[in-house]
Amino acid sequence: MAETVHTTAGTVVPTAEHEEATAWGFNAGGWVAIAMLVVFAILIWKRVPGAIAKSLDDKIAAIRSQLDEAKALRAEAEALRKEYEEKADSVEKEAAAIIERANGEAAAIVAKADSDAQSLIDRRTRMAEVKIAAEERAVIEGLRATAADAAAKAAAHLIAERHDAAADGALIDRAIGEIAAR
Repeated sequence: MAETVHTTAGTVVPTAEHEEATAWGFNAGGWVAIAMLVVFAILIWKRVPGAIAKSLDDKIAAIRSQLDEAKALRAEAEALRKEYEEKADSVEKEAAAIIERANGEAAAIVAKADSDAQSLIDRRTRMAEVKIAAEERAVIEGLRATAADAAAKAAAHLIAERHDAAADGALIDRAIGEIAAR
């Protein structure tokens, strides 16, 4: 087939026909196709597609096992998280119970200390009152004894000054009469 080339001057110039190179009746495209067929034949003969498929299947199996392992690890992690959350809740409840119990014990200790302090104060107050009352009685008895002694001495002194033997006799007779009248 003849080709034509157009020039810029608008003239058509015929070109010479070129034949394509061939070898054993195949041109370049044919040889490329044959080479491809040979490569495919060698690949099939060496079982490369099976090896590729096996390799891909192995990869798929490895990925599936990793996914299964990841799912198992995730489930285990979820279980551990739940367990630790339950433990944390339990610890928080236990801590609250311990604090409540400690507050109750502290309140009981404070109440007992207040009660003990009040009873000690009451006991010491009673002891002080008893001591004061005993001291008052002792002072009063001492004053009475001193007053009685002073009165007896004063009476003896007055009697000695104002009474003679006749007045003493009359006084004794009157005292005896009062005693007898009773």
